[in-house]
Amino acid sequence: MGQVQRPGRRTVLGAAVLGTGAAALGPAATAVAAGGSGAGRGRSKLPVPTVIAHRGASGHRPEHTLGAYQLALDMGADVIEQDLVPTKDGRLVCRHENDITGTTDVADHPEFADRRTTKTVDGTELTGWFTEDFTLAELKTLRATERIPQTRPNNTLYDGRWEVPTFEEVLRWAEREGRRRGRPVWLHVETKHPTYFRELGLGLEEPLARLLRAHGRHRANSPTFLQSFEPGSMRRLARLVETPRVVLLSSASSRPWDFVESGDPRTVADLITPEGLKWISGFAQGIGPTLDLVVPRTADGRLGEPTTLVRDAHAHGLLLHPYTQRNENRFLPADFHRGTDPDAYGDAFGALRAYFATGIDGIFSDHPDTALLAAEDFRRG
Repeated sequence: MGQVQRPGRRTVLGAAVLGTGAAALGPAATAVAAGGSGAGRGRSKLPVPTVIAHRGASGHRPEHTLGAYQLALDMGADVIEQDLVPTKDGRLVCRHENDITGTTDVADHPEFADRRTTKTVDGTELTGWFTEDFTLAELKTLRATERIPQTRPNNTLYDGRWEVPTFEEVLRWAEREGRRRGRPVWLHVETKHPTYFRELGLGLEEPLARLLRAHGRHRANSPTFLQSFEPGSMRRLARLVETPRVVLLSSASSRPWDFVESGDPRTVADLITPEGLKWISGFAQGIGPTLDLVVPRTADGRLGEPTTLVRDAHAHGLLLHPYTQRNENRFLPADFHRGTDPDAYGDAFGALRAYFATGIDGIFSDHPDTALLAAEDFRRG
């Protein structure tokens, strides 16, 4: 493994390109990407900090729509995120959750009234409509809507404008846009609730791997990251494709659902220790921690002191793509609030400066336009 250094403000990060089962790139200190011990070299490069459009430009358009993805790309986002769930007939579609009650107009369709049901997903009881109870043809009769209309009323202007996209449609869109722009469109693809779906006979990893292979995104230098809150999903994908992989990490006290199901007692707190990070580096190239694992908040909601997670992850060759930056006061640390309206924009630039100063390699943002400006300011010093 090449020397791991704290990223400079003009750093360029080589995409993780090492083979399955090997630890991948840490941040590079120059414009030439660092490689790993002869196992590979960075080819396609991303700026550091990398701006990842969270569910597309979801601060401006209903999430996980081609409209949100297109706007994020037009804004200049470095990477566009998709979350994948299956339909009843095994097609992968882009929704943050399989519960589509709040992100589509399904409740307005009387023909689907009897599909409303109560399920337990990863230990949480939910009542609504779920993708796995619809064929793709049925799902395509629905239209996407804004998930948090009270916070983002302007986004409701676009309710009904777009369908729920399949991942295959997104791949074709990315290919068209890549040809038009003369450069690849980077994707960050999450498997949602993989254990739950596997138990239903709707495993995500195999159909995802087939699509990646069909579209040439299965190689170690592909312009794609794969991600999951379940390490087991990334381990399974490591056996199917060489596409770089990222383990998502929720609160320190939480346990990945595949750990719960298998009886593995480890929590996220165990996975962010040097020992846990070393284990992750055996099958993944990065981690996607919640921002609170990088800089915890104090009792009054202000930013506290950074943890050692950035340093420790980089020491094991893992890049960090923490989540999620949003512009609204309700999502920002208290010391970056502006005014008393929770839905008004706060000092997002100040918060982003604080997060970038920790040495993270990228950040998920609902507002990629804001994050891109902040990243440009940071690189200038």
